[in-house]
Amino acid sequence: MDDRRSRRKKKNRGRHRAVLLVLALLCILTAGLCAWGMGMQKNSLGKKEEALRESGRQEKEEETKGKMGEGTERKEAGEKSEKDSIRKGENEPGDKGEAWDGSGQNGEDEPDADGKVWDGQEQKNLNEGQSEPEAGGGQKGEKEPGIDGKVQDGQAGEEAGPVSQQVPQMSLEARVAQLFMVTPEQLTGYSQVTQAGEATKEALRKYPVGGLIYFSNNLKSPEQFKAMTANTQKLAGELGMFPLFLAIDEEGGEVARVGNHPGFSVQPVPAMADIGRTGDVRKAFEAGNAIGEYLHELGINVDFAPDADVLTNPDNTVVKTRSFGENPDLVTQMATAYLKGLNGHGVYGAPKHFPGHGATAEDSHKGFAYINKGWEELEQAELVPFAHFAKQKVNFIMCGHISLPAVIGDDTPCSLSPKALDGYLREKMGFQGIIITDALNMGAIQNHYSSGEAAVAAIEAGVDMLLMPANFQEAYQAVLDAVRQGRISEERLNQSVERIIQRKADMLNP
Repeated sequence: MDDRRSRRKKKNRGRHRAVLLVLALLCILTAGLCAWGMGMQKNSLGKKEEALRESGRQEKEEETKGKMGEGTERKEAGEKSEKDSIRKGENEPGDKGEAWDGSGQNGEDEPDADGKVWDGQEQKNLNEGQSEPEAGGGQKGEKEPGIDGKVQDGQAGEEAGPVSQQVPQMSLEARVAQLFMVTPEQLTGYSQVTQAGEATKEALRKYPVGGLIYFSNNLKSPEQFKAMTANTQKLAGELGMFPLFLAIDEEGGEVARVGNHPGFSVQPVPAMADIGRTGDVRKAFEAGNAIGEYLHELGINVDFAPDADVLTNPDNTVVKTRSFGENPDLVTQMATAYLKGLNGHGVYGAPKHFPGHGATAEDSHKGFAYINKGWEELEQAELVPFAHFAKQKVNFIMCGHISLPAVIGDDTPCSLSPKALDGYLREKMGFQGIIITDALNMGAIQNHYSSGEAAVAAIEAGVDMLLMPANFQEAYQAVLDAVRQGRISEERLNQSVERIIQRKADMLNP
C-alpha cells in the first residue's frame, strides 16, 4: 500500500515538472517573440523618423529656395515697377519739364445721337411710348452661357485667375469688341435709349463692347438713369462679361451732361477757366470731388475729364473755357487735384487731349486741327501735364485728333500716328495705361477716313480703346478682319485687352 502511494507521488511530481518545463519554454518563446516584435517596431519607427527628418529637410530647402525666388522676383519687379505697376489716385503735381506728351478731344462738343441708323435698318424709337423692357425679364437667378459659350456664375474675372491667363481664353470676337466704347444707340440700333432691357442684352451678346458713353438724350431723371446703368451692368453679368466702362463727359462749366440737365439737381461746378483764375488748387479738387460723388451715385465709373490742355494759343476757342489756363505747372497741379477728387469716389478720370489742344486754332470737331511745333517745343508747355500723368500711371489718357506735321510729316492726326502714340506716349513717356481716342465721328476723322480705316489705323498706332466710330459695325468688322488676316497680331490685340480687363478687375477689387 505504501509502495503504491510512493509510486503515485513520484508519478505526479514528474507530471508537475513536465508542466512546469512546458510553461517555462512557453515563457521563453513568448519573451523572444516580444523582443523580436519590439525590435521590428523600433526599426520601423526609426525609418519613419528618418523619413520625416528628410521631409523636413526638403521643406526647408524648398522654403529657402522660395524665399530666394521671391526676393529675386521682388528685385525684378522693383526694376520694372516704373513701367508696369498700376497706381490709382496717387498723383502729385510734377515739376515743369517732367511732362512731354498729350492731346485728344473726347467728343464733348459732338452732337448727341442724331438718329442715324448705323446698321442700315429702319430706325426704331426707344422713348416713353416704345420703351425697351426692363432688365431681368427672364427667370430670376438663371445663368446664361457667356460670350464664349461658358456658363458664368457672376461676372467674369472674380475668381478666374490673372488677367494674362483670362484674356487668351476669350473668343476673338469678344476681345475685339472690348476695344470699343459706343453710345447705347450705336450698340442697339435704336434712335434713343433711356432704359436697358432685352434689346440691350441681345446687343451685348452679339457685341460685348468694352464700354458705353452716355449723352444728354439718355438722361431723364436720377432714378431713371441710375436704373439704366445698374441694369446694364446686371445684363453684362448675366452674360458672363466683365463690368462695362460706363462713361460720360462731365468736366464742369459748359461741358456737363448731368450738371446742365434740367432733370437733375446736382451741385453746380464752374468752368475750369474760372477755377484756374483763382490759383487755388483746392478748388480744383472740390470740383472733381463733387462731380465724382454724383457720378458714382448714378453708376458712372469713367469721366472724360479733366481737361489737361495748356492754353498756349490765344486764338483757341475749343478749350478756352475748359482749360485751367496757360501756366503748365498750374494746369498740372489743378488737373491732378481734380483727378484725385474723381478717384476718391471710384470714378476713373481721363486727362485730355494729348498732345495738347490748347495750342491749336482749329476745331478738330470740324476738320484737321494743327500744332506747328516739334516735340522739344511742346515739352516746354503743352506736354507737361501729360508727362506727369504718364509718370503717375493714371488709368486713361485721351488722345486728340491733332495734326503735328513737323513731327509726323503730314496731316495724319496723332490718334492715328504710331510716331505720336507708340513712339512718344508709350516709349518715351512710358505710359502703360489705356489710350483712348477722342470721338472718331469728329470731322478730323470722319471727313478723311472710313470708320474701318480709322479704327484699324488707330489700333496700329497704339490705341487701346476706340470711342464712337461713325459706323460701329464697320469699324468692328474691320478690326476683326485685320486680326484674322494678320495685319494686327493677336499679341498686339491681347496687349490692349489686358490693359482694359486689368482696370476692370481693379474696379471689382479696389
